[in-house]
Amino acid sequence: MKTPRRPRITIRRAAVADADAIQATFATPKAMAGTLQIPFPSLEKWRKWLADSPPDDYVLVAEVSGEVVGNLGLHPASKSPRRRHAAGLGMSVRDDWQGRGVGTALLTAAIDLADNWLNFTRIELTVYTDNAGALALYRKFGFEIEGTLVGYAFRNGAYIDAYTMARVTPVPAPSSTAPKPKPKPDTAAPKPGKGKGRKRRS
Repeated sequence: MKTPRRPRITIRRAAVADADAIQATFATPKAMAGTLQIPFPSLEKWRKWLADSPPDDYVLVAEVSGEVVGNLGLHPASKSPRRRHAAGLGMSVRDDWQGRGVGTALLTAAIDLADNWLNFTRIELTVYTDNAGALALYRKFGFEIEGTLVGYAFRNGAYIDAYTMARVTPVPAPSSTAPKPKPKPDTAAPKPGKGKGRKRRS
């Protein structure tokens, strides 16, 4: 029996015309539960968001046979020049396309942008602790858990924890390997019998 071929997935920059498809993605239960979205997402909200996105916010979509089935945002983490190296990332895939390579295709494109074009050496994200599929995918791309946010968000009548994760390249050296200060010259007094001539006998 032949293994079913994976569909051809095209990644491109999002356009305002994609608002309908993005709204449809976040309207599916799993995609909504994995983000901070709420039920009944507004189509006008997504149109405005796409139209007003600044040039340095990269919103990508995954397209299969002309249909948008997933999206990803890669944006500077801060306006501070001291955080110029860091980016934030968020991603969502429509329920019926989860586990079919869409997330992998989106992350591959985003990391290529970050590493080879935008010079982001740190990519940050937040993921719910019970989202096993997303955790496995992020770990595959080198993201590591840096902390746990207790009671991070309210979802379906209960509070849910989340992990903060980051992919850092190149990995910075730990602070313990920083050069140690040079020892000060020995200023101790000379030991008896050293450094002085012997006393002459009479």
